[in-house]
Amino acid sequence: MATSRLSDQEQRVLEEMERALSRDRRLDRRLRTFSLPPRGPRLRTAASLLAVSVTLMVTGIVTSEPGVIWAFAAVWPVTLFTVFRLLCRWTKG
Repeated sequence: MATSRLSDQEQRVLEEMERALSRDRRLDRRLRTFSLPPRGPRLRTAASLLAVSVTLMVTGIVTSEPGVIWAFAAVWPVTLFTVFRLLCRWTKG
C-alpha cells in the first residue's frame, strides 16, 4: 500500500494504530493461526452433478436428441473434474 499519498498527520495516526495493534498479543496470535476453510466441491454438489449427468446420458441414449447429447457433453467434464477434486481432498486429509 502506498503511504506517500497520506498527509503527515494521517501518516502519524496510521503509525500509532499499527503500534497499538502490534502490542496486542491475542490479536497477533489469532492472525497467525487464522486459516480459511478448505475450498473445493462439496459432496452435495458432486452428487447433484453426477445425477444430472446420468439423467442426461440416459435421456440422450433413449431419445438420441442432439440437444440432450450436447448438454451431456457439456456437463460430463465438469462432473468428472468435481468428483476428482472431491476425491483428492478426501484422500489428502
